[in-house]
Amino acid sequence: MLPRFLRPGLAPLAAAALLAVAAAAAFAHDDHHPAQSAQTAEESAFLAENDAAMTKMMNDMAAKPSGDIDRDFVAMMAPHHQGAIDMAVIELRYGKNEQLRRIAQEIIVEQRQEIDAMKLAIGDPVTASAPAPTQPGPAPAAAHDHMNTSHGMKN
Repeated sequence: MLPRFLRPGLAPLAAAALLAVAAAAAFAHDDHHPAQSAQTAEESAFLAENDAAMTKMMNDMAAKPSGDIDRDFVAMMAPHHQGAIDMAVIELRYGKNEQLRRIAQEIIVEQRQEIDAMKLAIGDPVTASAPAPTQPGPAPAAAHDHMNTSHGMKN
């Protein structure tokens, strides 16, 4: 039997996710990237947290089928959106470009709203969200379960 992410109905989602992972890996391992040779502790922390967020997202997207297509969709999309939130939080922790930081803030708000809307559509409860932590610390992707009903991030 094919792994869940390789089944025909999930091919576009899996392809997009794998493309994102490949692009991140290529960027992180590009020997010709000028910052690679002079990587700072901050850059290393950024890359490590981003890698953890991507790994968590990919693992959580491999949800076991429930027999309900709508629930399965939400079970896969919620961690996908949470992964975007986690990466945006990491940008807020380490990024310096104010335009990108503003976009990251918008991603957090919009993706949380979409997760809530999907959960409400299938009758799942939505809990109040907490402010996203932006101070360096444990990677949020490794510190909590994306599939719970809380959107608060622990730091």
